[in-house]
Amino acid sequence: MFQPKVSTTKLGSAANLLELIFHATVREIRKSHGNALIGLIVNMFQAMLFVAVFFVMFTVLGLRSAAVRGDFLLYMMTGVFLFMTHTKAMGAVIGAEGPTSPMMQHVPMNTVVAISSAAMASLYLQLLSMLVILTLYYTLWTPFTIVDPVGALAMFLVAWFSGVAVGMVFLAAKPWFPGFIGIVSTIYMRANMIASGKMVLANTLPPKMLAMFSWNPLFHSIDQARGFTFINYNPHNTSLVYPIVLSLALIMIGLMGEFFTRTHASASWSAGR
Repeated sequence: MFQPKVSTTKLGSAANLLELIFHATVREIRKSHGNALIGLIVNMFQAMLFVAVFFVMFTVLGLRSAAVRGDFLLYMMTGVFLFMTHTKAMGAVIGAEGPTSPMMQHVPMNTVVAISSAAMASLYLQLLSMLVILTLYYTLWTPFTIVDPVGALAMFLVAWFSGVAVGMVFLAAKPWFPGFIGIVSTIYMRANMIASGKMVLANTLPPKMLAMFSWNPLFHSIDQARGFTFINYNPHNTSLVYPIVLSLALIMIGLMGEFFTRTHASASWSAGR
């Protein structure tokens, strides 16, 4: 009598799933801070702080000449925005609610919705923060030109997608090795401070150093984004395809691992956290 009406058609089921993901995403956004505006401001402040720190470091060390010809702050922001998007997406997915979470007791909530909402909430905050900061920089500081805004935005999305993919693999293994995965994910985040290549140009790196960066999908995304942003930079040593193919492979591995983990879920996992 009090059962909710659930559509049995494929289109209706897809619509119900998207609606559920939307509401779960809103919940994820408000989880970090009850006031959505304050949460956005905090995220913007983190991004601006990163840019300011690297700007001072480049100026003090005299490395500004190593940057691409063009707006130096825009050069820094292309690296910082993509780095933060990748890292935040990975952290959000790793922290998504698992099969033993109390929220999973509420039908039709499931781990797919939890992971999707965590990833979408991260994308929403990072994308909105980037647009607001760029708008403020353009209007209050100096006008700038992005050669191919669509391509640059696509690389931003690739950086987010690769962060989700890496987070999926960590999430699938987390219930089995919680301490180890926590250490490895932290090491990966810290290593990306350098390995992401946000402070260097791939075209200027010697082959030995390039080999140290080229494994990282974020390195390719940042370098390609700079190619779409600046008219006088054409990336030769990075690929558009590599981060997408690698991310799809990691997503598949993560989904298979998450399915295996979900079928062996134990209530003691959440009790021990």
